[in-house]
Amino acid sequence: MGEALFIGHTYIDVTVLADEWPTGDEKSVARDYAVSFGGNAVTAAFACARLGTPPELICSLASDWLGHMYTDMAAAHGVSLHARKVSRSSLSFIMPNHGKRAIVRARDVDYQNDFPRLDIGAYRALHLDGHQPDAALHYAQACRQAGVLTSLDGGGLRENTDELLRYIDVAVCAERLCEQLGLSAQGLLDLLKARGCRIGAVTMGERGMLWYDETGKVDVLPSLDVPASCIVDTSGAGDVFHGAYVWSYLNRPDLPWAEHFTFARAASAHKIQHLGNEAGLPRVEDVERAMMAFAPKE
Repeated sequence: MGEALFIGHTYIDVTVLADEWPTGDEKSVARDYAVSFGGNAVTAAFACARLGTPPELICSLASDWLGHMYTDMAAAHGVSLHARKVSRSSLSFIMPNHGKRAIVRARDVDYQNDFPRLDIGAYRALHLDGHQPDAALHYAQACRQAGVLTSLDGGGLRENTDELLRYIDVAVCAERLCEQLGLSAQGLLDLLKARGCRIGAVTMGERGMLWYDETGKVDVLPSLDVPASCIVDTSGAGDVFHGAYVWSYLNRPDLPWAEHFTFARAASAHKIQHLGNEAGLPRVEDVERAMMAFAPKE
């Protein structure tokens, strides 16, 4: 049994590097492409596994050929799947472009069965991205009551985000959530504190992360200064960040959260230098290499 449980929605990501995108009846040839697993908490789970602590994962799964491919990917990385059946696999088409990325998604969220009820006795961490809201709330409540660390990727507003936050210890949110709530980054931190989150953060891309620590002190964690010439694909960098800080917490629980986030920042710096999620998953030595290679932005 794994030490952590992740809950999310599965995508198959098709990432394409192209100088231009055709319209109408035009055709063009891409410079490169990658096909891998995708989804916020799903990619975070795979990142945790690559770092050396394979977790368990409740995720959507179809019985089509893409679903079989995804199952093989999970087995190769040691990620234990607990499936919620859907008719068709979900897809993301990702187009990296000068440090940003455009995404088109096609998804099936019509779950054909209830979420699995697992024994949480061996878990030390739970990570959610808000997908499968029924399962997310059930396990957040159970893990909070059991003293298991609960973590949320607050990438956007979902139907039960506010209720879910009341059971979250570590909430790392995107600026998009600020925009959806009509709040500043500081305003969102104040909301996270009011909901009882021990650690709260708002990621701001190249501008780093505004966050508060165990004492409530607010600070900025600057991003690492990765040269533009080294940046290939920023998609999935945030997901790797989440998976890396969960790994750091599991393996170095006595360290302060500043250290967990510093480790995760370097894991993200490794990811953006590679095309696709699988190629960008770091090992511990990759994270250490990124720490040595790139200084924080001033």
